Amino acid sequence: MFNVATRGFFKGMSPRVTAVSTFLVAAFALAGAVWPKQLETVVTGWREALTPFLQWYYVLVVAAFLLLVIWLGTGRFKNVRLGQDHEVPEFRTFSWLTMLFAAGMGVGLIFWAVAEPISHFDRNPFTVSDDPSEAADTALRLAYFHWGLNGWAVFSLVALILAYFSFRRGLPLTMRSAFYPLIGKHIHGPWGDAIDVLAVFATVFGIATTLGLGIQQLNTGIGELTGITAGTTGQIAIAVTVMGVATVSVLYGVQSGVRMISEANFWMSAAVLLFFLLWGPTQYLLALIVQSTGDYLQNLFTLSFHTHANAEGDWQAEWTLFYWGWWLAWAPFVGIFIARISRGRKLREFVMGVLLVPTGITIVWIGLFGGNAIHLELFGPGGVTEATREEVSTAVFRTIELMDVGLWGAAASVLVTVLIGTYLITSANAGILVTQTLLSNGSTEISRLHTVIWGTVITLVTIVLLTAGGLTTLQGAVIAAAVPFSFIILGMVVGLLKALEEERFAPRPGERSEPPMEPWAQVESDWHTSDTSTGTATDRVEG
Repeated sequence: MFNVATRGFFKGMSPRVTAVSTFLVAAFALAGAVWPKQLETVVTGWREALTPFLQWYYVLVVAAFLLLVIWLGTGRFKNVRLGQDHEVPEFRTFSWLTMLFAAGMGVGLIFWAVAEPISHFDRNPFTVSDDPSEAADTALRLAYFHWGLNGWAVFSLVALILAYFSFRRGLPLTMRSAFYPLIGKHIHGPWGDAIDVLAVFATVFGIATTLGLGIQQLNTGIGELTGITAGTTGQIAIAVTVMGVATVSVLYGVQSGVRMISEANFWMSAAVLLFFLLWGPTQYLLALIVQSTGDYLQNLFTLSFHTHANAEGDWQAEWTLFYWGWWLAWAPFVGIFIARISRGRKLREFVMGVLLVPTGITIVWIGLFGGNAIHLELFGPGGVTEATREEVSTAVFRTIELMDVGLWGAAASVLVTVLIGTYLITSANAGILVTQTLLSNGSTEISRLHTVIWGTVITLVTIVLLTAGGLTTLQGAVIAAAVPFSFIILGMVVGLLKALEEERFAPRPGERSEPPMEPWAQVESDWHTSDTSTGTATDRVEG
């Protein structure tokens, strides 16, 4: 394998990518630990300086990604397989979908499922009247928008590109491989190294942001259950514990059980959803989900291109820009994970699964979580809005408390707390593995030494972001970190479109869908030859 050391400190890793990535991320973590106030000031300054540019750039890029993914799943290349033509999907559909849900949702969705709709119910720039029912409709529409098709289009696109070049073209499972049609074998040099360094940087901050949000909420959940509020000290203790468990699990091979844990998380999540559905206002919730889904789909195009250009205030920066930055920063992490579990699937079923199924689950999830909170505000005693204003991480626990269903509510709070913990561990576990995949030029073999190093580094970054301003710093860091990687994704798209032109027999009107049988009529690729017996591809020998 190119660029991978066979001995010494960097054995099994790409020395340049590992050295530069470790230095940059560790330097950031140490500087933030020594000067936390200065870090908060710098991150806030970056965010404010970038906002006018990102206000249209992120919006345009994410909207374009959604349109592109839909075309890939329905257009002329929809029958191209992420693998060789004879391959079948590696995982059964149910396991594949549960792993998709665990990879892309988890902690973030638990954190925001109540907090975001209630925050929009309290204040948003789209509600023009004092009618609370209009505010409720708008709140769910905006929450679906930030967690729905647009965000999953980012994950879908990056995962599709990675899987295509790795499983169909036989290149390493890293970002640099998508640039082969553009720069050829230079992907194995400094240009390819720079691409993977940016991917590592975005991945670490995306993971750290998610872990930070989850740690805040887990700390709150433990406080709700025990009555003990540990504050920053408790958050640091949780961060160390979670990352310690995740690192040990990687070292001792427990990652082989990620599939089972993902399925367990799925069933626990289903139990929480049933609690909100059955012990909440069931008929109201079902009607609300149907109505709000139609409202979301009806307004999707307008929202996708909304830039807040003629409005005052910082709503767009606080919400849409944060989410688009978060989805972009998480794209290397989730993209590699989704790519690994999607080998053998055609583009059409890949897009249908990755784009539509998680979005549907998300709509139900937010509709039940947020719908209960909105019902309490409209028709019940209220109190969720005030709790969310004071501390965002308390929103879901306050909603359960105000539902007033006795022991069932207490059990639900315990289950939510456990879910947060398991999602944190699986996210951290996968984050370490994916980071090593990027650092080892796509290899699935792990380095025990570098597992410990990166488990420690990610822990430090998470703690630094938590202690240097909390939620505001977490949001600012992920927005800024995603900017350079967004340019990488644009380059990957160009590489994919160029490579797809070689899929000459992808069905389209006016062309045959089967290759000709005459040997002299078959076409050899300019940059690879396929070995259909082994499912691999090798560089073409010149001369």
